[in-house]
Amino acid sequence: MKAILIGFMGSGKTTVGKLLAAHLTLPHVDLDKKIVEYTGKEIKEIFSQYGEKKFRELEQKTLVEQLDKKGVLSTGGGTPISEQNLKILQAVKTPVILLETSLNTVLKRVAQSQDRPIINQLSRNELLELYNQRAPFYQRCADLRVTTDNRSPLEIVEWIKNNL
Repeated sequence: MKAILIGFMGSGKTTVGKLLAAHLTLPHVDLDKKIVEYTGKEIKEIFSQYGEKKFRELEQKTLVEQLDKKGVLSTGGGTPISEQNLKILQAVKTPVILLETSLNTVLKRVAQSQDRPIINQLSRNELLELYNQRAPFYQRCADLRVTTDNRSPLEIVEWIKNNL
């Protein structure tokens, strides 16, 4: 991998990842989409049928399988919260780039989403709590940090390209 993107849900990991990959003429890999491909089930189905623990196990297996491939990897918002994934992301030679996004921006981006099993279950206060719980994990494995608020995906991509 050329770059690994991490951040809270709605931070732009997939959007920026696709654009960055296109600019670098590399494939884009979305970790959640790979999990869907492997299991034949949507993420929300995996959560509802098997729970978050099983999903995190699938996520770790898929993460490890993708690391040696060419491309730009967009992780899920919770990928770094598992201790095993955190250690993997800290040890990998590929730059891990944190897309930092304020909670207000996240809420604007994902308010109507039906494809995010966690956000649909949480109140604003619970979402803020989750946001604050995950932030230290993101910080612990990020090699680079870019604020995405008030920046277009192209501006973020340019920043990343200039700092890789």
